Formats: sequence, C-alpha cells, structure tokens
Amino acid sequence: MFVEIYGRAGCPFCVRAKALAETSKNKLNDFDFNYVNINEAGLTKDDLSKLVGKPVQTVPQVFIDKTPIGGCTDFEAYMKENFNIVA
Repeated sequence: MFVEIYGRAGCPFCVRAKALAETSKNKLNDFDFNYVNINEAGLTKDDLSKLVGKPVQTVPQVFIDKTPIGGCTDFEAYMKENFNIVA
C-alpha cells in the first residue's frame, strides 16, 4: 500500500496524518508513504482539487494507492478499520 499525503506546515491535521503514516510504516511490511508539503511544492488548493476530482477546501488530502480517500479523520478511520492502527 502506498499513501500520499498533501499537507502544509503548521497544519495540526497534516501533522496527525503524517504521524499515522509513520506509525503504519513501522507496523506494516507493505506500507510506504510520501508527504508532500504543498507550499514547498508550489501547489494550490486548486491544484489539489484537480487531483482529487472535486473542490478541495482543506488539507491534508490523503490518497491510498492513488485513490483519494479524504482528509486526516478519513485516513485515521481507514487505518483503524482495516489494520487496527491508530497514531
């Protein structure tokens, strides 16, 4: 499983999503992730909207195997339900 997290510095939900990804990488053999700081990458919310396929108002935006699943709480729910992993 590959997770991509689009977030920004100073965002508490982005920090939580990244921490959950780091925890998951330590617990699951087939898990890896990439964190993209949208400010450093020069991405806007409009750019994220194009990636997600609908308007984006918040970060982080989390993708699992290139499929958008939502934000931090969606990612937390997914990992808890499917792998019993919490940050």
